Amino acid sequence: MSDTSLSLLERSGVGRTAALAIVEDTLSAADDGELFLEHRQSEATVWEDGRLKAASFDESQGFGLRAISDETAAYCHSTEISAAALRRASATCRSILTQAASSDSSEPPRSNVKLYPSLNPTETMALAAKVALLEAADRFARALDPRVKQVSLSIAGECQNIEIIRASGAAYRDTRPLVRFNVSIMSDDGKARGHGSYGIGGRGAYSVYIDEGRWQDAVREAVRQSIVALEAKPAPAGEMDVVLGSGWPGILLHEAVGHGLEGDFNRKKTSAFSGLMGERVAAEGVTIVDDGTLPNRRGSLSIDDEGTPSSSTTLIEDGILVGYMQDRLNARLMGMKPTGNGRRQSFAHHPMPRMTNTYMLSGDKPREEIIASVKRGLYAVSFGGGQVDITSGKFVFSCTEAYLIENGKLTAPVRDAIIIGNGPDALTRISMIGNDMALDPGIGTCGKNGQGVPVGVGQPSLRLDRITVGGTAA
Repeated sequence: MSDTSLSLLERSGVGRTAALAIVEDTLSAADDGELFLEHRQSEATVWEDGRLKAASFDESQGFGLRAISDETAAYCHSTEISAAALRRASATCRSILTQAASSDSSEPPRSNVKLYPSLNPTETMALAAKVALLEAADRFARALDPRVKQVSLSIAGECQNIEIIRASGAAYRDTRPLVRFNVSIMSDDGKARGHGSYGIGGRGAYSVYIDEGRWQDAVREAVRQSIVALEAKPAPAGEMDVVLGSGWPGILLHEAVGHGLEGDFNRKKTSAFSGLMGERVAAEGVTIVDDGTLPNRRGSLSIDDEGTPSSSTTLIEDGILVGYMQDRLNARLMGMKPTGNGRRQSFAHHPMPRMTNTYMLSGDKPREEIIASVKRGLYAVSFGGGQVDITSGKFVFSCTEAYLIENGKLTAPVRDAIIIGNGPDALTRISMIGNDMALDPGIGTCGKNGQGVPVGVGQPSLRLDRITVGGTAA
């Protein structure tokens, strides 16, 4: 059992007094900085083709020492947590900084709010139980439809313990559990193949997210998607009205709009939203928030990776740009307040402004009314991969499940549909906002500058007028 009552320094045998002296020396000529310590345990069990394919367990630990002067950040990290390693990192950081501190940095405020339990999922479920669950899920999937030919399943969990130490001696600690269950299905009817996938997860024990009812629902959904894909015909191409479904389609909002509202891109003026604070950037009724305070959600954080408590930050309010997501460095340089969005993948990575749970608030239209308003268009239920250019806002996203809308009714499912557009422009094309806002089921991972972190997305159903759709129909 891991002892979360001990600090990471104590577990590694490093005296707090000695460590604090090194941190103080490192940051004496810096505007900001911290010692970030991490201990992580993670596991994954994978089932494919009717048998156990892999079972892994990993454990890692290390520290990252950062010193910031103006906008120069010196960062050193090591897997060895020792006084000697800390002294070497300190010497390297001090050699990089060439000027004295120009401002005083305040400490992050304290928060007693815990958004998830302090537990280690890797200690809450035996390997035999995981294998039995995956085997049962495989049988369940194949029994749902004889066209199911391949079943891939995985269950994964991790516990990340972090400790952040400031030059003042203030320490901030957090224990972050994370679990996820995934199912992927391939169906074949002799004429075509269809693929479907679904996942669930969040911050807590396996039992909270992966009870029998929930994993069966996940399997049913993946099988349903794969069967729908069997019947899909090539998507048409051209400019048309597009209705986005609620929940996971928020990934388009996350990528096409969310990254452009992170502080670093706006400070460097490389975002399509740079210089537009206080101006209208979206249609009336569009309100978008980044909220890291939702209990037990995959993207939530009691504190970020700089020690700042998470917050709910309104980014766009009724179509007006009102906020950015900030870490400490960019907030200081922009004369703004940190918003609790300083995140890093691990001790080996420096923090930067990152999203937590980013979503659009509900409007007042029923989904059925939105669909009925479209004479000819596309209803996009789910998305797969996509590409976004932060500077221009241009995006390309592939739909994994979509349907034609003809005369206000859903008709045939289509495959290979691609949504093409520009994030800021797409915000102005929203003409109807649903009353059915939903968050994704707990599966998102966001990549930025080579770092991946868990996130959440969400939105209500939306109508976008005259969006370019790429397809393969003749």
